[in-house]
Amino acid sequence: MDAADMGDDLERILLPAERLGARLDEIAAQVDADYAGRDLLLVGVLKGAVMVMADLARRLSLPIEMDWMAVSSYGAGTTSSGVVRILKDLDTDLSGRHVLIVEDIVDSGLTLSWLLANLRSRGPASVEIMTMLRKPEAAKVEVDVRYVGFEIPTEFVVGYGLDYAEKYRNLPFVGTLASHVYAE
Repeated sequence: MDAADMGDDLERILLPAERLGARLDEIAAQVDADYAGRDLLLVGVLKGAVMVMADLARRLSLPIEMDWMAVSSYGAGTTSSGVVRILKDLDTDLSGRHVLIVEDIVDSGLTLSWLLANLRSRGPASVEIMTMLRKPEAAKVEVDVRYVGFEIPTEFVVGYGLDYAEKYRNLPFVGTLASHVYAE
């Protein structure tokens, strides 16, 4: 799927695929340097982080392991219920492990803050966070994110793993939707 496939549903491309890839190259080089000589476990947060995690993993030179977690803080609507539920837990024991949480986007930080505390309680050697996108103005709690791809304005974005009603995750870029899409 690309911009042409979206027709008039696409308002604008915020971050083209080339910029996303170039920034991931830089982050991967930094992760390789920071974790040299250590075993690293990447923990992807489903579903949004699938693209970011796959692309980051392919760029890393160090041997890594990967695992996935799915958490939800949204009930049936689009606003947080305030209660985080684990929908899919890790299969890996974190005891003594170096863990890098991989996220697609950090906005309020509420769910990520909870996830960080949860994983730290499992006895890892370290836990850090990498996110492709961060919305600083949307933060409700401060979460220390070690690796940030891009800081973006507080607007709803899709593509590169991010969805609207489970659509548009497979766009190779990050973009915004035209307002008529929300009205449907």
